[in-house]
Amino acid sequence: MPNFTVIDEEFVCENCGSQVKKLGYSCRNHCPVCLYSKHVDVNPGDRQESCHGLLKPIGLDINKKGYVIIFKCQKCGSIRRNVAAEDDNMDLIIKLSTNSIDD
Repeated sequence: MPNFTVIDEEFVCENCGSQVKKLGYSCRNHCPVCLYSKHVDVNPGDRQESCHGLLKPIGLDINKKGYVIIFKCQKCGSIRRNVAAEDDNMDLIIKLSTNSIDD
């Protein structure tokens, strides 16, 4: 992964308003309650993206790292991917597994 910058910080989810705690074992980049993220990085953790749109979870992939959430930016349409966290809402992860990428 190019230029990975480790940032694990608390934030308030702009989609559901949940107070999101640090992950503690890796970098937190999405809300574990609603799975939404924010389009802030060009490369993981760099905070160099100017878009700042909400990243809607639209699908799921599975690879050697586990569940990978597929996001689509609601502002610019960019597609991003991130490994699911241990405390993510499993009901929503399961629901994502039935979505097609175009949802």
